Amino acid sequence: MCQEPFTQMVHKYQNLVFSICVKMTGDYFAAEDLTQETFLSAYRHKEEFDGKNEKAWLCRIASNKCIDYSRQAARRMVPTEDEVLGSHPARAGGPEEQCIEEVVREELQEKCGQLKPPYDEIAKLYFCEERPASEIAELKQKNLKTVQTQIYRARAMLRKLYGKERS
Repeated sequence: MCQEPFTQMVHKYQNLVFSICVKMTGDYFAAEDLTQETFLSAYRHKEEFDGKNEKAWLCRIASNKCIDYSRQAARRMVPTEDEVLGSHPARAGGPEEQCIEEVVREELQEKCGQLKPPYDEIAKLYFCEERPASEIAELKQKNLKTVQTQIYRARAMLRKLYGKERS
């Protein structure tokens, strides 16, 4: 394949190769680079090409470039500020804050125990142990919607209990 036929091939298939790269990566700018890499690779390996179905050959090169790009994406990712800050455990407050938090937790545990069944158990699991509704549903062998409703009702009951205490 000499220079002129290769240039014609680029003009003929550049939009197709670019659209494949955009669809596979979802990134316009990466697709531009991958399109260019596809044609560079095709040019480097033009001697290996048998001359049959250059469209399929280019599409295969493009899809392989996109697959390689996707595999390397995890290595290229730079963590965001939120991810970095979220990965470090929060500093425990001073002794006073820890004591207040413990008192609040004990009070919440006590209030959850004052609820009538089944709301008492659901409230303890959800509010005290901080388990997700899906886990509670699985643990209690109940429908997720049922557990969500019970959490909603338990929250309303706890508000009433805390409201009576304030008045």
